[in-house]
Amino acid sequence: MSKKNKNPNRKSHWRLLHQYYTYTGFYSFLGRSLIKAAPPIFIFIAILLGIHFFVIDVNTMLIYVTDNFPPIGVFAIFFASESILGLIPPEIFIAWCGKSTYPWGFLSILAILSYFGGIISYFVGRGIASIPSVFVFLEVKMSKHIKNMRKWGGILIIAGAILPLPFAIASMSAGIIKFPFGSYLLYGILRLLRFAIYGALIFGAL
Repeated sequence: MSKKNKNPNRKSHWRLLHQYYTYTGFYSFLGRSLIKAAPPIFIFIAILLGIHFFVIDVNTMLIYVTDNFPPIGVFAIFFASESILGLIPPEIFIAWCGKSTYPWGFLSILAILSYFGGIISYFVGRGIASIPSVFVFLEVKMSKHIKNMRKWGGILIIAGAILPLPFAIASMSAGIIKFPFGSYLLYGILRLLRFAIYGALIFGAL
């Protein structure tokens, strides 16, 4: 006769986790953060679409960069972008890698540069937070919001590393709230996974 070890009244791990997130206010914090982040993201997308349809075609720009810039020049442009707010979508550079002689080798370089660009953005955020007026604003007027960001910062960094969002902004935010650097490095390593996945998808479409 087999013994049943499971307690029917015992709550599942996911249900307990859901209750924990509800009680600690994570869901409400995440919702408010997404609402605040939505306008700049939509503006950024609108600007990119405007450039694509009214200024220069992205494919034309990609061909121009490929034909006129040496690889080190393209890497330099990408690294600068990933260190300063992530202004240029990485997908453009990933597509450029797909048309190069060594696509996966170049993609690996992009992934590493993106990771280190995020580190630079992190320390830029730390520098911003050290400005006296900014420090007072964060620790006094934004203390509750900053407390939540420090508590759930890991999830936000993971989202910035994997999702099509500017990783530099997530990294800078982590620096501003003084998220532990070791934990930032650990969560940020998922940035490499994003490049591998996007590379496989984009290379297959080229």
